[in-house]
Amino acid sequence: MKVNIIKNGVLEENCYVLEEDNKFLIIDPGSEFNKIKEVINGEVLGVLITHRHFDHIGALEQCLKEYRCAIYDRGSTNEETYNAFPFSFNVIYTPGHTMDSICFYFYKDKVMFVGDFIFKDSIGRCDLEGGNISLMKESIEKIKKYDDDITIYPGHGEFTTLGREKLENYYFNK
Repeated sequence: MKVNIIKNGVLEENCYVLEEDNKFLIIDPGSEFNKIKEVINGEVLGVLITHRHFDHIGALEQCLKEYRCAIYDRGSTNEETYNAFPFSFNVIYTPGHTMDSICFYFYKDKVMFVGDFIFKDSIGRCDLEGGNISLMKESIEKIKKYDDDITIYPGHGEFTTLGREKLENYYFNK
C-alpha cells in the first residue's frame, strides 16, 4: 500500500491518499481538493474521517460529490473490521481530542491513521469544544496495547511509530 501525504490549508493538515491496485482511499480531505485530485488516477472507494474539525473535512463534500464513494466516520462506523478491497482496516474509537475521534488501523501494513489524537512527542488538545482529558487518558491506555512497530500517521506533523511514542511521548508515560 502506498501512502501519499498531502499537506494542505493554513494549519498544514495531513491528508492521506492510500493507493493499492489502482484503488484509493482518502483520509481527512483537508481543504485543498485540487491537491487531492492530482494524486488520484483510479477508483476512490471511500473517504475516512478521523474527526470533524474544519481543517480535516474542508474538501469532504467535494470528494463525495466527485467520487460518489462510501464515508467512514464516527457516525457511520463501529469498532470493527472493514473491507474495501484491496484495503482492510479496523476502526478504533479514541475520544479525548474530540468526542468523535477515531483511528484507522491497516493491520496488514501495520499503519495507523490517528488524526489529532497522537502527534510525534505529543497528543491533541483537549481544551477545545468536545475535548476531554479523562477520555484522552483512556484512549492512550487503549492504544498502548497495540504493537510497537506500527507506523503512526498524525493529522499534522511528522509520522512516528507507536513504540517510539510509548518511550518518548510525555503523555504516554504520565
